[in-house]
Amino acid sequence: MIPLKNEKEIGIMKEGGKICAQIFKKILEEVRPGISTLFLEERAREFVKKTQARCAFLGYQGDEKKPYPACLCTSVNEELVHVPPSDKILKEGDILKIDFGIFWKGFYLDMARTVGVGKISPEGRRLIRVTKKALKLALKKVKPGNTFGDIGNIIQRFVESQGFNVIRDLCGHGIGKNLHEEPKILNFGRRKSREQIKEGMVFCLEPMVSCGDWKIEKTKDGFGYKMLDNSLCAHFEDTIALTKRGYEVLTKIK
Repeated sequence: MIPLKNEKEIGIMKEGGKICAQIFKKILEEVRPGISTLFLEERAREFVKKTQARCAFLGYQGDEKKPYPACLCTSVNEELVHVPPSDKILKEGDILKIDFGIFWKGFYLDMARTVGVGKISPEGRRLIRVTKKALKLALKKVKPGNTFGDIGNIIQRFVESQGFNVIRDLCGHGIGKNLHEEPKILNFGRRKSREQIKEGMVFCLEPMVSCGDWKIEKTKDGFGYKMLDNSLCAHFEDTIALTKRGYEVLTKIK
């Protein structure tokens, strides 16, 4: 069953989304060659501490059956998602995926961005541009009467038309009082398949795209995922609410 949120609940999530995006913007401003991903984690904790929110991921126990050790997920190059920060130093040309969320007044918010570290390759720039546009195209399908299959279909068709692949073993998700709720939102599929989109739904759309094959494997830390063929990959994510006024991106960076 997909939980629906009322106007008051969506209002609280909108507040949280604004705080989440403001913190994320500050984190992005810290990205540069020569720093460690652990440095970004330390800065993220400082930023969160200045608000009344708390980190969504720190201590979160997902499929791994052990608590996640950080506020951020910081995945580099062939690493896709959920890699904990470390003393790994970012280099000129790296592709960095940052995933971050907060818990605000009983509700979770979740977002991710992919950025280049310094000057990156033309392929890296194109990968980021295509993944970002896939999310933008998906938003156009967020309306009552459409389905989550419509969203997956437009992401897949666009990404594959650009010569890339969508990752098939991970997906977007509902969000609210729990970090991960129903439905599972695939980045591929057939039109008019899966659940129908309805007013009151709040969910995370998150295209994940690879330059190579779509197959993934676990990283050595036990939390993250990387591309099996070590190809470059990208990830964008926003928390979206569908209200009577249409869709709203709750985690929009301004």
